[in-house]
Amino acid sequence: MSITTEEIESQPATWAAAMRLIPEATRLLARPGERVLAIGCGTSVFVAESFAHLRETAGLGETDAAYASEPRSPRPYATVIGITRSGTTTEVIDALAALPVGVHKIVVTGVADSPCAALADEVLLLDFADEQSVVQTRFPTTFLLLARAAFGEDVSSLPARGAAALASAAPFVPEGLDHFVYLGRGWTYGLAQEAALKVREAAQAWSESYPLLDYRHGPLAVAHPGSLVWMIGARDDDLTAEIEATGAAVLSGAADDPLIELALAQRLAVRIAESRGLNPDRPRHLTRSIVLS
Repeated sequence: MSITTEEIESQPATWAAAMRLIPEATRLLARPGERVLAIGCGTSVFVAESFAHLRETAGLGETDAAYASEPRSPRPYATVIGITRSGTTTEVIDALAALPVGVHKIVVTGVADSPCAALADEVLLLDFADEQSVVQTRFPTTFLLLARAAFGEDVSSLPARGAAALASAAPFVPEGLDHFVYLGRGWTYGLAQEAALKVREAAQAWSESYPLLDYRHGPLAVAHPGSLVWMIGARDDDLTAEIEATGAAVLSGAADDPLIELALAQRLAVRIAESRGLNPDRPRHLTRSIVLS
C-alpha cells in the first residue's frame, strides 16, 4: 500500500482526533464581524476558497480567498489566514511578511517550528494531520472539518460515516477512462478543484474542474465516452442528462457528505495512477513544499 493510500484511509481517524480542537478552531476562525482573507498555494488555495464561502455563508463577515503568489489590492482586512501544510512555502512566507502592521495573522499548518508559524500571531496546529506524501489528502480535509464545526455545523458523525464509506465503497477501476471532470457548487467548488488536482498530481491524467452549472458553457464540448464527470456535494438532473447524452459517465451523491466524497475522489486518483503504472507517492516534477531561493 502506498503512503498516499495509507493517509487517505486514515482520514476518519484524523477527523476524530480533530474534535478536541473545535473550541480552538472556533476561537480563531469564527470571530464575528471581521473581514478576513485566507491565502494559500496549490491545494491550500482551494481549501481557502471553500473556507471563505463557508465563513461568509455562516454570517460571520466578509471573507475572501486568494493565491499567496498573487498579491491583492490593499483592503482593510482584520485577519489574514495563511494555510500551509509545511509552513515553508515561499509565497505564503512572503505574503505574510508583507502584511501591514496591525493585521492579525493566523497560520494553519502541520509544522509548529516552521517559518510561517514564526510569522503568525496565532497558530492552528494540525501536526496530527500532517503527511509524508507529496500530495495533500488528510491535512486539507481536517482543516475544513474544523472550519465547518467552528461555523456551527455538527460534524461529530463524520469520522464514523467516513470510515463506513471508505470500507464499503466498491473498488473503482478506471478502465476506458481518459478524462476526469469534477463539478461543485458553493463551498464544494473548492473540493472539485482539489479533486481534479489530485488526478493531475498523482496520475498525470487529463482532469478539469468547474462550478456545476458553468459546465454547460463550453467545457461540455469535450465530454465523450471516455469521460467521468463527478458532481461533488451537488446534483442537477437536467445537467446530468445533457452530460450522459455525450456518452460520458456521471457520478453524483457518491457519499453522504462532500468531505467523504473528496476522500473517495482522492482514492480514485491513486487508482488511476496505479492503473497507469505510476507511483502516487512520487508525482512527477513535484516536491512536498515549494521553497524558492
